[in-house]
Amino acid sequence: MLLTAYLLALLAVLLAWPVPVALSRARWTSRSPFAAMVLWQSIALAGGLSMIGAMLVYGLEPLGDNLVHAVRRAAGIVAGNRSSAELPFWHFFALCAAALLGTHLVFTLGLTYARITTQRRRHRELLGVLSSPSGAMERTLVISHPAPVAYCLPGGSRSVTVLSDGLMEVLTPEELAAVVDHERAHLTQRHHLLLWAFEAWRQALPWLPTTRLSRQAVSSLVEMLADDVARRTSQDEVLVRAIALVALGRSETDQQEEGTAATPSAADDRSEGGMPDEGEASLASRVSRLLSPRPPLGAGARTAVLAASALLLAVPTVLLLAPGLAG
Repeated sequence: MLLTAYLLALLAVLLAWPVPVALSRARWTSRSPFAAMVLWQSIALAGGLSMIGAMLVYGLEPLGDNLVHAVRRAAGIVAGNRSSAELPFWHFFALCAAALLGTHLVFTLGLTYARITTQRRRHRELLGVLSSPSGAMERTLVISHPAPVAYCLPGGSRSVTVLSDGLMEVLTPEELAAVVDHERAHLTQRHHLLLWAFEAWRQALPWLPTTRLSRQAVSSLVEMLADDVARRTSQDEVLVRAIALVALGRSETDQQEEGTAATPSAADDRSEGGMPDEGEASLASRVSRLLSPRPPLGAGARTAVLAASALLLAVPTVLLLAPGLAG
């Protein structure tokens, strides 16, 4: 199984550095944000599986010629409380490292979820005091805030879109409709679940380039996906004006002093992996694709990207599970 371990390690290295760097610089992603999103998810999943799998396979190599057989023998050693002398030191060390990494990833995922859930509950409680329902729009709350602010707060059946009265004053009805469609798209497409997973991935392994690059890319891509929903009913120039005003409002909100932080803001939720924490580069990309639209990727190119995504997940899975492969 040594060859299997080496192949998984090589794949893990590729998915940890050169592949995500190349994808983060690619220009086609804005033309098909959905396909790009699927590819980023495959890179993250395959990278994690390859990292843990390489250590697991190497650690179990002395116990069998394939992973299934080796796991059975290892379980027998543990269940029978027999000596682990069959495992040399470095193989035992690799097994411990695989177990620690897997536990760390799962623990960080749960911890991130708990933190986001607590933060959203606190946010929702503030909204209950400081906001009022919008009579004209369903599941929409209005807060008293001079800056133009719009965001959504996920929560299943309790999900809401939040607007400031400052936003409603500066936007035209068409621009306001575009903003609401954009924010509701985040909720209907469950973007907060994607961001939660990638935020946990980044916090678990902050030193790994792929975690930082994937978090940034996913934040930008979910905004583009929401923009595409809004474009179905709004003209691009209307959406651009609305984006500019909302971005200005978010910038002003983020600069508020702590003493005024009792007013719920989009920054509260975005900072904890709820809705996207959009940077200047992401904002520029969104505006650029609206002002100078490029044709979407053709069916063949999209199929190729999705096939590559499936292949990325299939390779480490086959290496791990195929009996006797690379033995």
